[in-house]
Amino acid sequence: MFRIPRPLLLGLALMPFLPVVAQCDRWQQRVKYTMDVDLDPSDHRFTGTARLVYTNNSPDTLRELFFHLYLNAFRPGSEMDVRSRTIEDPDSRVGARIAALSPSEVGELTVIELRQDGRSAELQPMGTVLKVKLPKPLLPRKSTTLDHTFRGQVPVQVRRTGRNNSEGVAYSMAQWYPKLAEYDHRGWHAYPYVGREFHGVWGDFDVTLHVDSAFVVAATGVLQNPEQVGHGYTSKRSVKRPNGPKLAWHFVAKDVHDFAWAADTGFKHTVRPMVGGPELHFFYKDQPELEEVWGQLPDYMERSFRYMNMHFGTYPWPQYSFVQGGDGGMEYPMMTLITGKRRLGSLVGVSVHESVHSWYYGVLASNEGRFPWMDEGFTEYTSSKVMQELFPREGDPHASAIDGYLSLVTSGKQEAPILHADHFRTNQGYGSTAYSFGELFVHQLGTVVGEEQLARGLLRYYATCKFKHPEPIDLERVMEKQSGLELDWYFDGWLNTTRKLDHGIRSVLGVAGRTRVELERKGEQLMPLDLRVELHDGTHRDMHIPLSLQRGHKALDSDVFTFSVLPAWQWTDPVYTFDLALPLSSIKALTIDPLKRTADIDRSNDRVEVPPGTEGIVRP
Repeated sequence: MFRIPRPLLLGLALMPFLPVVAQCDRWQQRVKYTMDVDLDPSDHRFTGTARLVYTNNSPDTLRELFFHLYLNAFRPGSEMDVRSRTIEDPDSRVGARIAALSPSEVGELTVIELRQDGRSAELQPMGTVLKVKLPKPLLPRKSTTLDHTFRGQVPVQVRRTGRNNSEGVAYSMAQWYPKLAEYDHRGWHAYPYVGREFHGVWGDFDVTLHVDSAFVVAATGVLQNPEQVGHGYTSKRSVKRPNGPKLAWHFVAKDVHDFAWAADTGFKHTVRPMVGGPELHFFYKDQPELEEVWGQLPDYMERSFRYMNMHFGTYPWPQYSFVQGGDGGMEYPMMTLITGKRRLGSLVGVSVHESVHSWYYGVLASNEGRFPWMDEGFTEYTSSKVMQELFPREGDPHASAIDGYLSLVTSGKQEAPILHADHFRTNQGYGSTAYSFGELFVHQLGTVVGEEQLARGLLRYYATCKFKHPEPIDLERVMEKQSGLELDWYFDGWLNTTRKLDHGIRSVLGVAGRTRVELERKGEQLMPLDLRVELHDGTHRDMHIPLSLQRGHKALDSDVFTFSVLPAWQWTDPVYTFDLALPLSSIKALTIDPLKRTADIDRSNDRVEVPPGTEGIVRP
């Protein structure tokens, strides 16, 4: 048998885009939903039947299951209600609104009966969670069939889901059905619905919705009976609708972890075919004031999808829908709910952000409860790239993320990003951490591994970990393999602590025709360092000081500027000293992080200007 030498194997492991076994190749649970649901718009109640075929790919025997009953959050006294009224900085969309709901306005979701392979299971409702004691243990690598009936009441729209939103959309049906909780190598993730976002089991959905024929429906998946429905789903002029007051809308979605839909009697539905990409659908109220901006949206969204496919990985599903609804913008598999009464820039911005979620919430699908920055942060990072492509402007498109993080630090509300999303003390702390810090974390990684290596690493991450619920360790290992550097110090320090980054120039001194530079680490957070030396002749020299813990440095050809590499800064040393083969008189200024790509909390000590004719020591 031919054996590949070990050094060659190690070299191959570091080559970009080669298939490698990553830590995100863990077992994944699997479920197949078949649901039949009837909505009565007269009282906003619905009933449904569901059959789930659940496959236990874990090595564990499961004796109980958990379901999410999200709509029960919209009842006075729920955990969402109490949290919304007692948190230091309440979400203005929620506040005390849940506490004021009347019985006809609240949300409700109840599983009436559940049978496992024909045998009745014991049900224990726990607010927004349902515990199911199985009559028969589910063994490893075995499947079971769960049949259940359920009923619910659509609440007045408060947060994300509900009826009659602020723009008059009748139904935004998100988090509406009994959703099987995820079980993985960490166990069950049956956390209550307190306000943050979601996690789910990979599966296939076959859903039939019986809705009054006056409504137009948009949903996750692809409509299977367009010739019976019409409403823009088919180009055929003759539609053979069945007799009766209701239409049956049959949708199928493969390899998704949730299912959402929306319905309104006034929806206008347009379709943008896209060569080499998904078919784009647009649903919005047929109102003159919306037509101007919504009419322009397809052009921008086609450009957005093309950019994402080229730079961050290919969108895998055949369709995507932009749907007016909800309370702002919220992502779901193959669709988004967005408020639509916006100016063009705002409408494009929210549409870009929510559709870009398809790559991170949709395909990679990290646990948004445990690692919200892996969804929101990546989405913010890539959305900034897309918006720069659609609306070019001067400056760093990620600068606002750094500013947002620094504002959080100075606010005193910063907490470690490792916290569960629901457990942040403040909404500001959660929001700035998930969005601003998350974008900063990805952007700043480019200063560690190099911009080209970061871009290649993000593509590799998507290709390696899609449909696998990656965690921080998976991103870390992919980036290590891509760059050839050790990165545990970066992930540990930035994700598990609230330490601050602060490098400074301690002194600049002319010594025997040379210049001695002293730098200091004033903060506890670790990072490599870029330094620019400006000369009086108008030129400049860029230098990179790696961190000893990296065991290497970013590639010389992988940055936005060329630089020379100095010896590594030993991480235990508070001060770093080096000599420049230049007289002090030739130097105009020295600047740490000249492109401002790191979250240094004190820029006042990052630059030293050397007055002409200076002979002695110079300090900030």
